[in-house]
Amino acid sequence: MASTRRHRYSDGQGFGDPYDGFDLGPPTYLVNGRLVDPADDHALAELVDEAGIDPEAVDAAALVEVGLAYVAIEEHEQAVDSFSRAVAYADADSPTACEAWVNKGVAHAQLGEYDEAIGAYREALRIDDDGEHAAAAETNLAYALWELGDSSGPLERAERAVELDPRLPQAWYNRGFFLAERGLHEEAVRCFDTAITLGMRDASVRGERERSLAFLEDAVETETETETEASVNSTPHRVRDSGADAAESDPADATDPDVRERGE
Repeated sequence: MASTRRHRYSDGQGFGDPYDGFDLGPPTYLVNGRLVDPADDHALAELVDEAGIDPEAVDAAALVEVGLAYVAIEEHEQAVDSFSRAVAYADADSPTACEAWVNKGVAHAQLGEYDEAIGAYREALRIDDDGEHAAAAETNLAYALWELGDSSGPLERAERAVELDPRLPQAWYNRGFFLAERGLHEEAVRCFDTAITLGMRDASVRGERERSLAFLEDAVETETETETEASVNSTPHRVRDSGADAAESDPADATDPDVRERGE
């Protein structure tokens, strides 16, 4: 027997009159362009008018963090864009602007754009050449210069980076690398050891250290072989005394009266 109880949801509300049609297209986003952060992943690019953005409402430090997040996932073009925005919205010559320039240079270098990277590092150093980010700017500038074929500038920059921050392992690694390029392998090994001690333990630093050690071992072997050959080929100098050794001396050098030069 069927139940006569009414289900509370059976009636429904029906459609309005007149009936409003619908479709599956996206809704219309009503976004205030003045309040949308350009780094917001949920903002629609076509709805963001940078001319209408209040610079005071933009967190430049947050834009740097967004750029670093892009670098971490190797999205370097997006990172360059984020760092460029950070530079644009940061206070002129501020620490945030300096940090943004350094990281912008890193992103350019990852893209192989070394001219742009060098320009970014130099701009960071113009803002502050002995501050918190100066050592990173110097050591990265050394690398970019070397990539462009500069043979003299990189070591000077690496030396400066070590002076600015002796606790920066990358600075010690770069110094060792450029010393090794000049054949100064003993000093280079000490730099690599310092970089490892400070926490840089990847394959690159260990590989360069082994390379310099191999050069030093070859140099020692070559020096030993040279000394051995010199010892075999040389005539020892004997110090004679006036006693028994005089009898063994060359007759021409003796004072024997029977040995005289023949006259004319």
